[in-house]
Amino acid sequence: MSVKALLIDLSGTIHIDAKAIPGATEAVRKLRASKIPFRFATNTTKTSSSKLVDKLNAMGFDVIENEVFTSLSACRDRVSHLRFDFVPLLLMEDAALDEFKGIDTKDPNCVVVGLAPSKFRYDHMNEAFRLLVHNPSMPLIAVHKAKYFADKDEQLSMGPGGFVEALEYATGTKATVVGKPTKSFFELALKQIFALFSGMQDSPENVAMIGDDVNNDLGGGALELGLHRYLGRHLIIMRTGKYRPGDEDKADSTNLVVFDSVVQAIEDVLKSIEK
Repeated sequence: MSVKALLIDLSGTIHIDAKAIPGATEAVRKLRASKIPFRFATNTTKTSSSKLVDKLNAMGFDVIENEVFTSLSACRDRVSHLRFDFVPLLLMEDAALDEFKGIDTKDPNCVVVGLAPSKFRYDHMNEAFRLLVHNPSMPLIAVHKAKYFADKDEQLSMGPGGFVEALEYATGTKATVVGKPTKSFFELALKQIFALFSGMQDSPENVAMIGDDVNNDLGGGALELGLHRYLGRHLIIMRTGKYRPGDEDKADSTNLVVFDSVVQAIEDVLKSIEK
């Protein structure tokens, strides 16, 4: 299979918190110089897209905002367009709230949950619970449901998935997930890729996804789209970040290749193109 474009995860793949994965900045620089279309496709929800770009640039990645497609932006679109009078209760870190500027949050009629360690306290969770339990038709939206993430100390910390499921269990409301690994998230990311390279239109089999999480980066909608030839892609899992030995054995092995880091993955793609 010929790889002509890339979707690349961020946290755990090219960086962990404020620390770049060794060699990742140079690998991204080479990728950009090669003119291969790419987008960073991330479930990062602790900070807004603009703040995330600033953080990446402080590490030396020289990113511009339209190169980053986040589950927060997908979530904002969902909240904005699902119903014109959507008013969300946002369980989000303060640094992520910029993504929702201009959206009314007074008298909420839906609950939106991101990765918000400072907000996952009983009082905040109970506020969301009361809204949902007293309004059975009220939507519960999860930016994503990752079980864990690679924290700044390079250890695993709880992701939002357990907190979302706590609300689901307590209220009987099933959450709608908008980030990875949903099919809709990958479709939106692919639209951006195809817009960069008209010759690739409707050719998702030429797109590679690089990530560190078998389920949330490389499973779900990614695999589904591949099986339906919408995204028959070269799947690459990192041995950094959330990766744990044996993760690849738990996943569908279709188009799954294991590398030690994003550096090797990008080098492999560039070499295949040179051939």
